[in-house]
This record gives sequence, structure tokens and C-alpha cells, in this order.
Amino acid sequence: MELSVLNIKGEDTGKKVTVSEEIFGIEPNEHAVYLDVKLYLANQRQGTHKAKERAEINHSTRKIKRQKGTGGARAGSIKSPVFVGGGRIFGPRPRNYTFKINKKVKDLARRSVLSAKAKDNAISLIEAFTFDAPKTKSYLNVLSALSLTNTKTLLILPEVDANVYLSSRNIPKAKVTTADTINTYDLAHADRLLISESALSKLETLLTK
Repeated sequence: MELSVLNIKGEDTGKKVTVSEEIFGIEPNEHAVYLDVKLYLANQRQGTHKAKERAEINHSTRKIKRQKGTGGARAGSIKSPVFVGGGRIFGPRPRNYTFKINKKVKDLARRSVLSAKAKDNAISLIEAFTFDAPKTKSYLNVLSALSLTNTKTLLILPEVDANVYLSSRNIPKAKVTTADTINTYDLAHADRLLISESALSKLETLLTK
């Protein structure tokens, strides 16, 4: 598969790059994508939720009424979950939601999403660029030239570029990452992938190990 290289003005540079079929031309594995996205979302959870149960409520344990003769159910303590202010039955406790999936499954998930995006013509190769200073307007001009102003985009760079990252940070539908930190969720969430020409070889190296 060949992709044309565009510059930041949205113009075709005339260069074409052949991309790896092992990454951009496989049959997507939806279950691998599901597992990796589920893992990513699970890792975003703090797991600090907590509700007090009966033993943790700070109330008296005095028997609040006699056992028999009231016509109602027996009640031994105001901490009972059936009373307002009582403990919660089987309330949430702090826990860790993370789980493990194999690295090969993660790589398969990333390759699956990249292949699906390539099949949908949702990938653009961009000539390497940078900014002299972090300016949101500079990044907006790039998106405007590519007709992607209102599109969810993910720009993949070969390494961290502070000026490009800071320029994109205030744009709601734009995100910038590097080839070695991409994740399946961000790849799938974006409507358009912008891959820096210099990041392509690094991406292929990482995903074909």
C-alpha cells in the first residue's frame, strides 16, 4: 500500500511511501481491540470509591425497641441498613480495576486499528514539521489547510515536540502523541490519523518486533 505525503499546507509533495502490509494491511481482530480498549479504560479508573457498611457507622448499638409486641419487624441497632443513616449492604470498596493482557495482543490490537483506518482512507502522511513557539493558531492553521478543523485527529510524532504538543493542547478534537506511546483507544477514537513521515519507520519497527 502506498500513501502520499502532504505538507502542512495540505499540498501533495509528490512523494509516495510504501507502508508495511503487516501493520496497515491485516484483517482487523475486533476482540483484540476490545480487550486493549477495555484495559485502557480500566486503567483510567481510580478505584477509590467507598461506602460505609454496618460495622463502620458511628452510631449507638443500643437496641432501639423491644423484641416483641410492637407489630413490626425486629430491630437490634440504628446502624441497620433498613434505617436512614444506617450502613450500606455490600457497599463499594477500594479496588484495582487493572488486568493483564499479553504484549502480542496489544500489538495486534494496534495493528488492527491501523489496518482498519487504512482501509477507510482515514490516514494521512505529513511531512515532518515543527513550530518556532507554541501557538494554538499555528496548529489550527495546519488543521484548516488539511480541512480537518472539526474532525477528531491524532497526530503521531517520532518523539516529543513541546511546541507542537502545547500548540494542540487547547484544541478540543486534536491530540498529539508519539510513536512509542500510542494506544489502541486513541487510535480508534480519532476520525483521522496524521502520521509524521519520520514517525512511520519508528511505528513499523515497534509493531513488527
